[in-house]
Amino acid sequence: MLQNIRVVLVGPKGSGNIGSVARAMKNMGLRDLVLVGGGRTQSFWARAMAVHAAEMLKEVRRFATLREAVAECALVIGATCRGGLYRSHSRSPREVAPEILAAARTGKAALVFGPEDHGLSNRDLNHCHLLITIPAHPEYPSLNVAQAVMVCIYELFVAQLGQPPRSEIIRAPAERVERLFDRMRASLLKIGFLDSQNPDHILLALRRVLGRAGLEEKDVRILIGLFRQIEWYTEDGWRVVQEKEKKGLKVR
Repeated sequence: MLQNIRVVLVGPKGSGNIGSVARAMKNMGLRDLVLVGGGRTQSFWARAMAVHAAEMLKEVRRFATLREAVAECALVIGATCRGGLYRSHSRSPREVAPEILAAARTGKAALVFGPEDHGLSNRDLNHCHLLITIPAHPEYPSLNVAQAVMVCIYELFVAQLGQPPRSEIIRAPAERVERLFDRMRASLLKIGFLDSQNPDHILLALRRVLGRAGLEEKDVRILIGLFRQIEWYTEDGWRVVQEKEKKGLKVR
């Protein structure tokens, strides 16, 4: 299961932190490390902090966007220590660990960590199905990114030791879910359900609801079909429906 856990660092600032993350991952049996944007993996400090995990730094992959970095992942979890409307539903790594492991049995799961100075942005949260916050003293709750990674993957390591096998849903890849939300945005804007000035306010709530549900591929197909039908109806389908009703034909 742990080999299916991907650690994603978005815009890391310090190469030493990248090396420290690689070391933490090797300690807990993970190898899939991905960077979004910058970050030096072969600097002196990266290799020095990685110690015996320096070979992992040669395997690090880079992506231009977070969406690309998690495209094949069935479950995407963002780490945050900030409060606010869009982050109020976060849970601790220990609480979420069983769900992450369940997803990792049948596909990839990604843990996403933001830059050291400000963490994940609200735009980054668009691509996260769940959020986790590491409990810490309120005077200084912000952890170093490598420390945060270690806490999260340690909880996964411990959880998988005593977790019995069970049948789980097979979640749809993140890119398929993103295409669903692209279609949802377009459809809900057309019918005026979303505020055109701030559509993400409601969309983030819908992402949270569907993220908790755990969408399978068949669920995604049904929902995409629903929103296609909404678009068809708003464009000209309503005329077709009216004509059928006038003729006493069955509307479906």
